[in-house]
Amino acid sequence: MASMRDIKRRKGSIQSTQQITKAMKLVSTVKLQRAKTRADAAKEYFKCMYDTIQSMLAKTGVCNSPYLNKNDSTKKAIIVITSNRGLAGGYNSNIVKLIQANIPKEEAKCIIIGKKGRDGLTRAGYDILSDHSEMIDEPQYPDAKMLCEEVLKEYTDGNVGEIYIAYTEFKNTVTHIPTLKKLLPVENEGTVTEAKESTGPEAIMNFEPEDEEALNLIIPKYVSSMIYGGLVQSSASENGARMQAMDSATSNAEEMIDKLSLQYNRARQSSITQELTEIVAGAEAIS
Repeated sequence: MASMRDIKRRKGSIQSTQQITKAMKLVSTVKLQRAKTRADAAKEYFKCMYDTIQSMLAKTGVCNSPYLNKNDSTKKAIIVITSNRGLAGGYNSNIVKLIQANIPKEEAKCIIIGKKGRDGLTRAGYDILSDHSEMIDEPQYPDAKMLCEEVLKEYTDGNVGEIYIAYTEFKNTVTHIPTLKKLLPVENEGTVTEAKESTGPEAIMNFEPEDEEALNLIIPKYVSSMIYGGLVQSSASENGARMQAMDSATSNAEEMIDKLSLQYNRARQSSITQELTEIVAGAEAIS
């Protein structure tokens, strides 16, 4: 059995750790509320942008836009959104595993947002095209627009044939879903016109300028919106995951402190019993 001094020292160390995890949980809770507000406020805009693109594609038919036709490159650009800090459970590793399970490293060119994702993919042998880890600390739409311009240039230059975004979708405080979504070439999923029941004649969609030019103008905005949506969703998910991880760590520390307190009391009782036994034995020897 460990000595009373060792038990007391270990208990003090765990109590100090518990204070840190409590503080980190409170910080993550405050950040989560702010990030969740931003994610909820932006969600409807991204949904509307996606539905608009699908509606346009459903009604334009064949179009020669470069954003709709796959080029000859076999490379895939992946915008990877993770965090710059750990202590968030499986938040970062889940994104790395998702990419490894779906896209071979020979085909991937990664655009990194988040140091943890960069480190994980580098160890796995993935090619890192660029690193913009600072974006995830305070996601802004101009950052997403700049990133969109970079990745679209890679696509239009023929360096990559497909563009994906890997991020963590925020459902609620305890549910965060690692997601890999294809951005380009844009595919018509038919979700708008097929999902709605016909309730009467539909208006003919006319474009000014022509449909191809209109799509070429709106698709970059769509890509920027999807990137920004991934950033704010991932930011909320990161803080939610860290809050859960720190809450679990605090609870585990409490359990360990209770066990050590019990061990300390037993050791103390054993020490007192031994001292009493020695005193009684000494008294009997004298008498």
